[in-house]
Amino acid sequence: MGSATDTLDQKNPDAAFTTVPIEITVAVGRARPLVRDLLQLEEGSVLVLDKRVEDPVELLVGDHLIGTGILEIAESGEQHGQLSVRLIDVNDFGKSGG
Repeated sequence: MGSATDTLDQKNPDAAFTTVPIEITVAVGRARPLVRDLLQLEEGSVLVLDKRVEDPVELLVGDHLIGTGILEIAESGEQHGQLSVRLIDVNDFGKSGG
């Protein structure tokens, strides 16, 4: 006889992966310096990015864009004062059921 877990896994084989932590990268912008400029970087150097402060940031898992958001400071709870992202768009991956 199979256990309840075996039955659950047969109904939804992806269920086992839902508890695996995943790293999300928040990209605020990109810089494209020349190699000679890169080699001259030192403490205090400034890299100008291709985005403005008010522009949305990109949320990535690996190279896959999963959404966009706005940078904020957490205002309550244990994370008070921490940098956070308020999601404004989330890609609809994996929700079609097909």
